[in-house]
Amino acid sequence: MDAKVSENELATTELGIGKFGVGQPVPRTEDPVLLRGQGQYTDDINRPGQAYAAMVRSPYPHGEIKGIDTVDAAAMPGVLAVFTGADLQEAGYGGFKCGLPFKNRDGSDMNRPPRFALATDRVRFVGDPVAVVVAETQDQARDAAEAVMTDVESLPGVASMAEAAKPDAPQLYEEAPGNVALDFLYGDPEKVAKAFDGAAHVTRLDFVNNRIVVNPLEPRAAIGEYDAEADHWTLQVCSQGVFGLRRQLANDILRVAPEKVRVLTGNVGGSFGMKIFCYPEYVCALHASKVLGRPVKWTDDRSGAFLSDHHGRDHQVTGELALDKDGRFLAIRVTGLGNLGAWLGNVGPMMPTMNIVKNMVSLYRTPLIEVGVKCVFTNTVPLTAYRGAGRPEGNYYMERLIDTAAREMGLDRVELRKRNMIRPQDMPFEAASGMTYDSGNFPALLDKALDEADEAGFEARRAESEKAGRKRGLGIGCYLEVTAPANKEMGGLRFEDDGTVTIITGTLDYGQGHAAPFAQVLSAKLGIPFDRIRLLQGDSDEMLAGGGTGGSRSIMNSGAAILQAGDAVIDKGRRIAGHVLEAAAADIEFSEGRFVIAGTDRAIHIMDLADKLRGGLALPEDMPRTLDVSEVYDGAPSAFPNGCHICELEVDPDTGTVAIDRYLMVNDFGTIINPLLVEGQAHGGVVQGIGQALMEHAIYDEDGQLLTGSFMDYAMPIAGDAPDFRVMSRPEPAKTNPLGAKGCGEAGCAGALPSVMNALVDALSDYGLAHIDMPATPQKIWRTIREAGA
Repeated sequence: MDAKVSENELATTELGIGKFGVGQPVPRTEDPVLLRGQGQYTDDINRPGQAYAAMVRSPYPHGEIKGIDTVDAAAMPGVLAVFTGADLQEAGYGGFKCGLPFKNRDGSDMNRPPRFALATDRVRFVGDPVAVVVAETQDQARDAAEAVMTDVESLPGVASMAEAAKPDAPQLYEEAPGNVALDFLYGDPEKVAKAFDGAAHVTRLDFVNNRIVVNPLEPRAAIGEYDAEADHWTLQVCSQGVFGLRRQLANDILRVAPEKVRVLTGNVGGSFGMKIFCYPEYVCALHASKVLGRPVKWTDDRSGAFLSDHHGRDHQVTGELALDKDGRFLAIRVTGLGNLGAWLGNVGPMMPTMNIVKNMVSLYRTPLIEVGVKCVFTNTVPLTAYRGAGRPEGNYYMERLIDTAAREMGLDRVELRKRNMIRPQDMPFEAASGMTYDSGNFPALLDKALDEADEAGFEARRAESEKAGRKRGLGIGCYLEVTAPANKEMGGLRFEDDGTVTIITGTLDYGQGHAAPFAQVLSAKLGIPFDRIRLLQGDSDEMLAGGGTGGSRSIMNSGAAILQAGDAVIDKGRRIAGHVLEAAAADIEFSEGRFVIAGTDRAIHIMDLADKLRGGLALPEDMPRTLDVSEVYDGAPSAFPNGCHICELEVDPDTGTVAIDRYLMVNDFGTIINPLLVEGQAHGGVVQGIGQALMEHAIYDEDGQLLTGSFMDYAMPIAGDAPDFRVMSRPEPAKTNPLGAKGCGEAGCAGALPSVMNALVDALSDYGLAHIDMPATPQKIWRTIREAGA
């Protein structure tokens, strides 16, 4: 081909490198379909001949199962079958496993009581599934589920971590004496104790990390389908990654080869960590399908979700910060309890233990760290990852301790932070957490945040608020997060017959908007027109590997996998282009979508080359027949997104209500692929942080009955609770992945918790308040003010 410009080259020029390149604010490409109501969520899918499942759940927090009477339910109209835990045990299914390799402080293994899809001997929380009813319609299944009679001998329950850890507490498992699954320790207690003994000042705070109900927009749903002839299982389900879910189902539950299982996920309406792993309902749907020879569909409702979706957070710890006479940090120590709920979740013990270790030291030079936490079982819904999964709370503990130490020592809170911040010249920095920070300019980032937030004008604004009868506070929330560790990730590229190119990768978009930034990476790499790029993530049969989406790692892993796949396409393309252009492959260069004979103007665009291959281009036998590639990227190590949030809020002393007036964040997310989507992620994370700080709280009575089981009594933030955000960037590209990205999905929460709560304590400082626990509801604030004598 000569230098004549092809239609593909024109498309690349008009739609590719510039307007849709890396760093451009490209709108989400999913939205036109979703806004028209044309998305395909799991509940939108119906299989031919499908039946419907409804779960039977325990109304008791704790009790021995004496019997389950299914006779009346089985005789009701439309009912096809009723299955109990005994049926599933007879079928030979395995249990749910926690894969964390944690050891107790004495070196013994973590206690891992077995957990199966349906309870057989004992129920351990309100909502514990004990049976499943399958019927011709959803209403028939739900009506019959209410007719299943469970004979349970009630046992004393315990919902509080503190009560569960007491010697005389009701015991949930014989395998876990004292209700302790894990007695975790990180650090050298003797060295830490010596640092505290020699400290000029020690700050101590007790923290409540309140329990959260995740509440994604889309309730969970699943369709199980078994093909008897092929001995093959298919699960259509909302998830955060199909490859890992298939592995869990095949290896742990169904006990079959992975190729015997296919997991499909369409659009997903939010998850925040909760939908990563397998749930009992999925096993029930698959079993019912195998027995009945029909697809079986299950869809939760909101009331059921409060009792069956795994909850988030729920820790009670004491944080201590040791400082020398000049305010330099000597050591930090966190001790306390983490609630696991009634079951040992897949990553349940991670959040109050190792993720606190990794994230609590944040961006400060802290020589010594100790984390000692007991993870205990209670008669409550199991706990799992929730946006940040230990990262926000680790930063929250540190930032609250710093503000409190500054007040106690008579130091400026900004100066105390700067005095202890890791400096650019310290990079790479070996943190006491065992992590090695590769990049960042934390003092400059703090300065920019303070300047842009007009900290200098704060006292004047405070005075104006005082005149209006309101208390104003300013809170600083610096943060540094450690993203999820390396995980193998697929990077596949398929040149389709219709002229489009499909990216195949194992992360999964459950609201983030992956299609646009992934396409931007590919367009910049190969010069493929942006509008011709498609994304496939939700079919396990297409995957060679996949870590799913979680831990703020998607762009680092899928992005790098796309780059690796792009290199493989270029290698293939050079050989084929050399044949087409009648030149040696070694003489072919690639730039901006074109294979060019070096030193000439003779070239062919990559999309024109793909067109020729589809048209039956004659090639030598040893030549590739397609540009398609399937690569597996080994995975990017953890990165360290960081930033500073500045929150200003007002408190009405007469009512205790809080209004957030100004909110600014300056972030270092490394290379930003799409600033529009990054800003959206930051907004969402901050709102969830505001929700936890000021309103959200899942409350149980002392025995284990959930008192906040609906939106009538569980407060969620709405648009009116959110301020106008200012989102700014001061990036330092990461050195640990080829894109230089650091991840952004969870950072909003990490900056919001400390900035909001520090601002609130600042606003209430006139009343002598040193600390207030989350959620700081109007009632709690009003009571605090009255107890101070105001």
